[in-house]
Amino acid sequence: MVEIELDGKAVEVPQGSMVMHAANKLGTYVPHFCYHKKLSIAANCRMCLVEVEKAPKPLPACATPVTQGMKVFTHSAKAVEAQRSVMEFLLINHPLDCPICDQGGECQLQDLAVGYGKSNSRYEEEKRVVFHKNVGPLISMQEMTRCIHCTRCVRFGQEVAGVMELGMINRGEHSEITTFVGQTVDSELSGNMIDLCPVGALTSKPFRYGARTWELGRKRSVSPHDSLGANTTVQTKSNKVLRVVALENEAINECWISDRDRFAYEGLNSADRVTTPMVKQGGQWLETDWQSALDYVAHSLKTIASESGAQSIAALAHPISSTEELHLLQKLVRGLGSNQVETRLRQTDINGAAPAPWLGMPIAKLSEIDRALVIGSFLRKDQPIIAARIRTAAKRGLQVSRIDAGGDDWLIPATGIAAAPSAWLNALSEVALAIAQAKSVSVPSGTFNLPISAQAQQVADNLLSGANAAVLLGSAAIAHPHASDLQVLAQFIARQTGATLGYLPVGGNAVGASLVNANGAGVDSVLSGDRRAVILMNIEPDSDLPNPEQSRVALANANTVIALSAYKSADLMEVADVILPITPFTETVSTFVNFEGRAQTIQPAVKPLGDSRPGWKVLRVLGGLLGLEGFLYNMPEEVLAEALGDNYCTRLNNQAITTNVVNGNLAPFNGLERLSDVNIYAGDQIVRRSSALQLTRDAKRGNEVGLGQKLFTELGLKEGDVVRVTQGNLTVDLPATLEVNLASSAIRVSAGTSAGAKLGSMFGPVTVSKA
Repeated sequence: MVEIELDGKAVEVPQGSMVMHAANKLGTYVPHFCYHKKLSIAANCRMCLVEVEKAPKPLPACATPVTQGMKVFTHSAKAVEAQRSVMEFLLINHPLDCPICDQGGECQLQDLAVGYGKSNSRYEEEKRVVFHKNVGPLISMQEMTRCIHCTRCVRFGQEVAGVMELGMINRGEHSEITTFVGQTVDSELSGNMIDLCPVGALTSKPFRYGARTWELGRKRSVSPHDSLGANTTVQTKSNKVLRVVALENEAINECWISDRDRFAYEGLNSADRVTTPMVKQGGQWLETDWQSALDYVAHSLKTIASESGAQSIAALAHPISSTEELHLLQKLVRGLGSNQVETRLRQTDINGAAPAPWLGMPIAKLSEIDRALVIGSFLRKDQPIIAARIRTAAKRGLQVSRIDAGGDDWLIPATGIAAAPSAWLNALSEVALAIAQAKSVSVPSGTFNLPISAQAQQVADNLLSGANAAVLLGSAAIAHPHASDLQVLAQFIARQTGATLGYLPVGGNAVGASLVNANGAGVDSVLSGDRRAVILMNIEPDSDLPNPEQSRVALANANTVIALSAYKSADLMEVADVILPITPFTETVSTFVNFEGRAQTIQPAVKPLGDSRPGWKVLRVLGGLLGLEGFLYNMPEEVLAEALGDNYCTRLNNQAITTNVVNGNLAPFNGLERLSDVNIYAGDQIVRRSSALQLTRDAKRGNEVGLGQKLFTELGLKEGDVVRVTQGNLTVDLPATLEVNLASSAIRVSAGTSAGAKLGSMFGPVTVSKA
C-alpha cells in the first residue's frame, strides 16, 4: 500500500494505483470525461488535471501513478485554472445545440461547463462539422459534431464487448469516431456506448426525441429476459415505458446491460397487447368481461376434471413469469389433482434433472475462476453480460474450454471440441475418461470406453491444472435429447477436478420456477396429446415450445386451451379458446430468482394497460372459483412468502443430481443434423415485439440457416443464397450464411423464429439442398 496526501487528507491505495483512484476512495470528485473505472486509461481529455507538489505543471489524475508521500491538490488555483483551460479548448468546436440535444439534462459536458466554462469564448473561427453516420437501428450518430474524442466507446468495444466496431480516423480537428468502411454496430452490448458517451454524440435511436430526462419517472427494475437478473432503471412518462438504462450492481451486472435488456421495452407498447378478456365462439373471437371469462374457464376446468380425470389438465408457463405467478399456477393445477405443470419448455430429457438449474456460485465469483469448461452454450447471445465477465477474466488468465458445435464466436480465447450435437456425449465422455485416468478413479457406469482424442486430453489437462474451476452447462446442453447423460458426466468432471457445477438456463425465472415446484411431468408429457385442458402462461406455441409441429397437434386435440397472456398472436389465437389479459413485469409486483439464487422483487413502473390484470390476481380469483383452498391472498407479498419461505437458499445449496448412470453413448448421425439456438431476440413475447431489436443483424440471423465451410463449398453457395432445409416431412427455404467454425455435419436453424416454427424438433437429422 502507498500513502499519499490529497487535499490535506491522508489516503492509502494499492501500489500502481492512479491519483484518480485515491480521489475516488476519499470521495473527492475530480472532473473528467475519458476516465471510466471499467475501461483502460486513455488520458486524452485532460480534464482531470491536478496539481502535484514539485511537479512543474498540472498532471492528469487518471494517468499519474501514486508514490509514497505524494501531495496532490485537486482544487488549488493552479489545478482549477488548468481545468478551465481544458474546458475552453473542448468547447471550441462543440456545437451550441443544447436546447435540442437528447443528452440535455444528463450531459457530463454540460454539467462541467457550468462549473469550469467561461461566459464567453475567444474562438471566432467557424466550428467544424462531422457528417452523420448510420450504424444500425439502436445507436444514433446523427450529431457526431458533438464528439469530444474521449474514446470511451472505442475502448468499450475492444475491452468489454470484445470486438472493435468503432475507431478514430484522421488527426487534429479532422479526427472523428466512425465504423469500419460504413459497417454497422452489431454487438449485443452496443447500447452501453450510449450510457458511456459523456456528450450527446451517441444517443438511443428508439428513444430519440421521445422525452426530456427531467420529465421521466424512474423505477428500479430487473430484466427478466435472461437468468442473470440484470438491474435496470425503467423510465416512464404518461404511463408508458420510454427508456431502460443500466443500474449499477457490481455483484450481478456491474454497470452494463445487454441490448436485449435495454431495448426490449418497445415490446411493452406493442399493438399486440391484449387489454380485454377474449373468448372464441364459433371460430370468432369476442371481447367479454372478466367475470364471464373467469366463469367460463372455471366451468371448463371443472367439467374436464370430472369427465376425463385430473391428469387431463395441464399447464405450461414461460420462465419470464414471476415467482408469484408460477407459484399460484402450480398450486392451482396441483389443487385440481394434476402434476402436469412445466416451465422447462425446451428441456425434453428431464431424467435426473437438477432440482434447480442454478449457477452453483455467486455471479461475481466467475471473475475469479482460473479454469472453465462450457458445454453446449451460445454464450455471447444467451448470456451477454456473463460472456463479458468471462472475457474480462480471460484477460487475467482464465483458460476457457468449450464443447459445442463451434459456430458461435465468443470473442474469447478458447480451446475445446467442435462437434455436431449427437457427438457431444462422446466428446464429454472422452474428457471424463481422461480425468478418470489421471485421478485413478472409475467413470460413471454406462460410460463407453472410447479412445481419448488430443482435444479431449487438453480439456481435461486444463481443468486438472486449475485451482478454482467451473463446469457450466449451457442452454443447448440443457435442451439436448441426452441432457441427463451430459449432466451426469459434467457432475463427475466437476467433482474430480474440484470444480463448481453450474447451469446457464434460458428465462429470467428458471431457478424460481424450480424452487416453487412449477416443474413436474415434463413438456413432452404435457404435449403428448392426452391433455384435455391446457393452460398457457406467457407462451406463444410456435415460438416457445421445442417442437412447433407437435405443439400444434397436441393443443388442437385439447378440448380447451386457456391463455394467460399480455399479447395476442396468430398461432396463439389459432389454438386458444380464451385469452385472459395479464400484465407484463413492468405493471405489477414481480419477483425473479436469478441463476445465483438471488430473489429480486420489483414494483410496477406503470399502471396496467386497459383492463389487463396482474397474473397472480387472476390465478387467485380462479382458484377461488374452482373451490380450491389456500387462495385467499390480499397482497403479492403473502404469495411470495408462501412460495419461497425462508430456506430457499438452503434448498439450492443442498440439491443433488439424482442419478449417476449414463444411459449409453449416442451414436453420431451419419448425415446432417440440426443445431438450434434460441435466437437472442426471439426468447420471449416482449423481446419479439421490440421493433428496433428485430431490425438488428442478430435478429435477421435468426431467419438464416448457418452452414459450415465444407457444406457451403460443396453446395457451391455464396452468402445469401437460398437453400432448402428438410426435417422429416417439413421443409423451409432460407438464405444461407457461412459460419466458418461450425461443425461440418451440423446446420444451425434458430428456434423461436418464423423459420424455426416451420420445422420440428430442435435437434435431429435434416437434409439441405440448394433451392
